[in-house]
Amino acid sequence: MEPSNGAIADALEELGDLYELDGAIVHRVLAYRSGARAVREAPVSVSALAREGRAVELAGIGKTLQEKIVALADTGTIPATEKLRAKFPAGLVSITRLPGIGAKRARLLHSALGVDSPETLREAALGQRIRDVRGLGPKFEESVLTALDRARVEAQDGADGAVSSRARLLLPQALELGETLARGLADGRAGAGATVLVAGSARRMADSVKDIDLVAFTTKPAALAKSLAQLAEVESVTSASATGARGRLHVGVGIDLRVGRPEQAGNLLQHFTGSGLHNAALREFAVKQGFHVSEHGVLDDGEAGREAAARSVAGVERGAGSGAGAGSEAGSGAGRTLTFETEQEVYGLLGLDYIEPELREDRGELEAARLETASARTGPKRARSAHDQARSALPDLIERGDIKGDLHSHTVASDGKNTIEEMAKAARELGYGYLAITDHSASHGFGNDVSPEELRRQIERVREVDDRMDGIKVLAGSEVNILPDGSLDYSDELLAELDWVIASVHTAFGMGEQEMTGRVIRAIEHPLVDAIGHPTGRLIERREPYEIDLGAVFAAAARTGTLIEINANPDRRDLSDVHARHAAQAGVTLVIDSDAHRTATLQNMRWGIATARRAWLTKEDVANTRPWAELSMLRKRTARGARA
Repeated sequence: MEPSNGAIADALEELGDLYELDGAIVHRVLAYRSGARAVREAPVSVSALAREGRAVELAGIGKTLQEKIVALADTGTIPATEKLRAKFPAGLVSITRLPGIGAKRARLLHSALGVDSPETLREAALGQRIRDVRGLGPKFEESVLTALDRARVEAQDGADGAVSSRARLLLPQALELGETLARGLADGRAGAGATVLVAGSARRMADSVKDIDLVAFTTKPAALAKSLAQLAEVESVTSASATGARGRLHVGVGIDLRVGRPEQAGNLLQHFTGSGLHNAALREFAVKQGFHVSEHGVLDDGEAGREAAARSVAGVERGAGSGAGAGSEAGSGAGRTLTFETEQEVYGLLGLDYIEPELREDRGELEAARLETASARTGPKRARSAHDQARSALPDLIERGDIKGDLHSHTVASDGKNTIEEMAKAARELGYGYLAITDHSASHGFGNDVSPEELRRQIERVREVDDRMDGIKVLAGSEVNILPDGSLDYSDELLAELDWVIASVHTAFGMGEQEMTGRVIRAIEHPLVDAIGHPTGRLIERREPYEIDLGAVFAAAARTGTLIEINANPDRRDLSDVHARHAAQAGVTLVIDSDAHRTATLQNMRWGIATARRAWLTKEDVANTRPWAELSMLRKRTARGARA
């Protein structure tokens, strides 16, 4: 049996870790980690590609790695791995993977204390022996225990056979893969006339996805379900029948295909979009009105259900010319089951306005969707027909077209890949009226920084590009590092020369909550800071947020008029949807930025919009839905008489 992509990626990662323990040059170590990532994300069998000599077509896989993949497929192991395993205790590799340790510290702990496994590491930490090792200390010892505890919890979570967090896909990859699978099914021989849609958490635009959910509507359900196994992205199929199919993809996540008739499309899509909590709340809500809601349809209990249906017909436009009960019925009177072609009909039968997929998380959306509820919120969702006066309290969610400009981008001056002019032209093609060039400041900690002298030259270059470009305002800005004491790493005199200042934490993530909160609030209170970037420092599925009191941060931002960013980089989406909603409720104005490091990643804005929609935000909640002339007058520095 060919090794899975996950098994190959694990083997390459282990070999990279062993090389790092052995003191190999960093480029060699990174090559194996990059290769592992490429394998893990590959949608087709990498083992099969390697046997055909085609694995080198994947970015990050060269001839040497391809040979090792073939060796693994042929023998079940890689000779270089076996050689290095003999040099180091087996548990030492797992220690290198704990946050904050790495190979260098693992070697130090091994030589100084004989640590050779997570168990002996815990013993050393509990015995307070780590703090005595030169260069480590009590804080590191405490962080070791925290990392070990977190690793234990994650191991327990995965003990029941569930897909581990390591196998989760970020939303962009999940959507791309889901849409590829949907096209493959619809274009196949069994898919003639079928409609196949992505559902589940990917449709709700969640941060990451643990499996791919598809819903299909066809008159040939059994044939379509069986055709899933024929797709190149599918590693295996465990079941297939007229109701659907389940299996596993080469990227290491599950695939769940549900198949139904076209006349029940609305019921199936609503149910399998979820979330589970939303559906549970919807079922409870429906029971009170005499209905039972499931993927099969809406069962009418009797008189109460008929009265609700009658109210629904009278008060809500059904769309596509159909009304409550206009879909298929099984049975008559009490006990009839209604099926609908659209989700709008399902919600409308229950007296609810249509609830966008991003809101379906059981966070108050059902109460807000009641059409008899008078809205106390500015910009309620209006009914969908001129004669229908019913309204709900659901927000008019922000849309991609509402964004007027992007206020966080990087160029070749720091760690970007394109010039100022290239970034500005790409932003103009997206229809933006302005773009802020915000390269990293002098001490962001990752190299490629911009010294004060270079920033002055950068300001001149931005002004030159702005002067000769029509159709877009190019702003001179900086992503300034917030130092551990809350100060900024450029002088106020230099900051005052900029059109836009976004301040972010890039170093010293291990501070306690009180220290980190004070650090960020001090930056918020700086009169020349326009916005705080990626406020929690999280990397989805890779790094937890640092400790910070966001309630205090939001209060300070609302008081000072400082914007808080939703960073649209799909690795970050920081603020999260939950925190962004809390920020807006606290009176904070948000700004959605791409954090683009090349022209193509200006498109990241899509993922920030997704977060904002999940946070119930309207365009009024977001600063850069305004033209620059209006936005620039709202900034605190303008109000206080600083340079506009």
